[in-house]
Amino acid sequence: MCGKPSGAQAKMAAPLEVCHVACCANRAGSGVVSWARGGLLAFGSCRSVILYDPEKRKVIATLNGHTERVNCVQWIRNNDRSSDTELISGGSDKQLILWEIQNEKLVNCTHFEGHTEAVCAVDALYMTEEPTEESVLLAASAASDSTVRIWLKKGAEVNCLQTLLFGNGFAMDVSLSFLPGSNIPILSCGGDDCKIHLYIQEAGQFQKSLVLHGHEDWIRGVEWAVYDGALFLASCAQDCLIRIWKIHVTSSLMEDQDEDIIKLKENIFTVKHRSGSEISFAVTLDSVLAGHENWVCAVHWQPSFFKDGRMEQPMKLLSASMDKTVILWAPDDESGVWLEQVRIGEVGGNTLGFFDCHFSPDGSMILAHAFHGALHLWKQTPANKREWAPAVMISGHFNSVQDVKWDPEGEFIISVGSDQTTRIFAPWKRENKAEVSWHEVARPQVHGYDMQCLAMIGRFKFVSGADEKVLRVFTAPRNFMENFSNISGVFLEKLYSEEIIDLPEGATVPALGLSNKAVFQAGDMAVQAAEEEEELSRVSSQYHDNYFQPCSLTEPPTEDHLLQNTLWPETQKLYGHGYEVFCVACNHAKTLIASACKASKKEHAAVILWNTRTWKQLQSLRFHNLTVTQLSFSPNDKFLLAVSRDRKWSLWKYKDIDVTEPGPAFSLFASTDQNTPGHSRIIWSCDWTPDSKYFITGSRDKKVMIWGNCCSAEENKENDLDVIQLCSSVLDVGDSVTAVSVSHVLAPDRSYIIAIGTEGGKIHLYKWKPGDKKLPLSDWTKCVETDNSQSHTLVVKQLCWRKCVGRAGQEDTAESSEWLQLASGGADSCVKIFNINRHSL
Repeated sequence: MCGKPSGAQAKMAAPLEVCHVACCANRAGSGVVSWARGGLLAFGSCRSVILYDPEKRKVIATLNGHTERVNCVQWIRNNDRSSDTELISGGSDKQLILWEIQNEKLVNCTHFEGHTEAVCAVDALYMTEEPTEESVLLAASAASDSTVRIWLKKGAEVNCLQTLLFGNGFAMDVSLSFLPGSNIPILSCGGDDCKIHLYIQEAGQFQKSLVLHGHEDWIRGVEWAVYDGALFLASCAQDCLIRIWKIHVTSSLMEDQDEDIIKLKENIFTVKHRSGSEISFAVTLDSVLAGHENWVCAVHWQPSFFKDGRMEQPMKLLSASMDKTVILWAPDDESGVWLEQVRIGEVGGNTLGFFDCHFSPDGSMILAHAFHGALHLWKQTPANKREWAPAVMISGHFNSVQDVKWDPEGEFIISVGSDQTTRIFAPWKRENKAEVSWHEVARPQVHGYDMQCLAMIGRFKFVSGADEKVLRVFTAPRNFMENFSNISGVFLEKLYSEEIIDLPEGATVPALGLSNKAVFQAGDMAVQAAEEEEELSRVSSQYHDNYFQPCSLTEPPTEDHLLQNTLWPETQKLYGHGYEVFCVACNHAKTLIASACKASKKEHAAVILWNTRTWKQLQSLRFHNLTVTQLSFSPNDKFLLAVSRDRKWSLWKYKDIDVTEPGPAFSLFASTDQNTPGHSRIIWSCDWTPDSKYFITGSRDKKVMIWGNCCSAEENKENDLDVIQLCSSVLDVGDSVTAVSVSHVLAPDRSYIIAIGTEGGKIHLYKWKPGDKKLPLSDWTKCVETDNSQSHTLVVKQLCWRKCVGRAGQEDTAESSEWLQLASGGADSCVKIFNINRHSL
């Protein structure tokens, strides 16, 4: 969310701040999401822990500390406080990190190291009621090294108290609690041996006290809860069942009484109290819940919460399954039998079920973590407590973001990723609210190949390339334009063109089809569905269409709607490349497209030019020997720049001809040769200055160079690139350069603002101003770089500046001219938008 600071605040504002983070939860199974009683949602996204506020609909903080994927996140409960301030996370880097949060900011983090393989589950609790400097934190973590480690943290000291061995098996989940009426910790471990192992701490060590049998497949989740003085354990497994176990204090006198009463089998174990006395506990199977039709991946109790100054303890259980449903269970008020209260989900499409689920602190919202990382949110309707309506939730790519672009008017961004999707993010402008939040508003393309690149061909048309030999062109449908206008506040008349009458209503993917098919009228869908259903029933009954259903939206679409109703019709396919398409660019006049594919030989490394009027090949530009990594047209459209894996760049000059006629349009103007000092490694990225006088290249050799005509304006009256030479000193940023982008707006001192992305995830902002004839090489001025929380955790794949001043979705004011916006996409699956105060640079 990007608020609107006052004039005084703007003057004191940091030169760089994060406006929006688009991401999703890791596909690491259950346990990667946790909801604090204060309202903050924590989830692992690639190597980061994201703190998200569902009420404010914004990312509060990004916690970067893990060096591999985050697999589990857990807020540490504190029963004497209404909010949780600490969370613990585990990752594939074999370590645990304890994060301490105050006022929505990270104040400290502690690392627990000891596991030899990836950590997959974690839980923690305090040994004392009120956390202080002397409080003892007890944590349990399970890893794929077939161990569960018990950790003890007292003050700043962390020790591994004990290691529990599971032989050749694994503990899939762990949960900690205290035995009823005592401060004796109990640990439950659910494993791949279909058993629940209970450990009790005695004399400082955890001893196995009991093994609970009953499940017939791997146990995916276990969780404790205390109700009416008894301790309950919920467990779920791949046998599609949920079991609820009850632990209560027992005695020999109670066993002798009521011998004629039929009772459930009790498992008895005895624990020695610190005073020396022995306490007996009985474990019984309280209930078996059958309702899911596939693996049950997670179970969670509704947490206790403060209401009107007192603690509420509703006895409700939530379960998530691979059958694409989440079920809310509760015991019947009269009989006490556990019954299904609500079933939500069944999203359809290409989803594969839910990994996890959670209650909001007060139980009014339900969150589900889908197989592809998407987070689904449902809110309880005030009128009917048994009805749950889908709500707006954070979303993003679940694999590497390969390319990101602003639309020509700077009102939304579009991105493609290795998760085989194209996504559009735009600001949501609500009535009577000054703040604007960004959300995913459409998913125009859901593909069968990993996406690699895209280019905008006008405001509502784009071309994308993937790991196939085909380029695909998409045009926005009418329903998208109407909804985009409602959400972003842009007047519909501003969006419509003369061709609006001919635009389809939406798009759908036919069963067994690969292309988005246009739908012109909603009424046609019923006829189309009936005809295709009859035809396809003879072919195969296992494939089904997701039919487009037009819907008028006033707020961003939910995940279900994004999956089914926001596709754009595919209007063209461009064939010609011999291998997977790697990069694509469009000129500023929107008349030409240039594209290149992966290549290991010169014949395949050619750049193909396409005519956007006829969609025919116009020319093939051959120079490079290996894959062309990026293409860029100069702002005046006179030149096309290509950079390649062969460490060379090539500059092609446009001939003034009619592009509707066949014939060469570009000729080689300049290139790297033996006499030209150049890069020594792969050139990953390139861009132009807004005046078309200079171009910039960035390489794996950690260097950034600016090229152009270094003559003075008097000697170069035509402002053309007559002589190409190195015009800057060589900038070494200390890490492989993977993305460069030059702002279309100059700094107040008339210098160029250049953003540089690196392999390590950092983004550097520099200013560069050309020198005079006597001193052609001028020094760079470093302005700012992203800090640890702002940076990507993996390679920065693409950078793109908004072409105009101001912030998208904000009112145009004198203050808005101080701000620029930069979009970035990274291999960490994140799309980020930064606000840049150019007067602070």
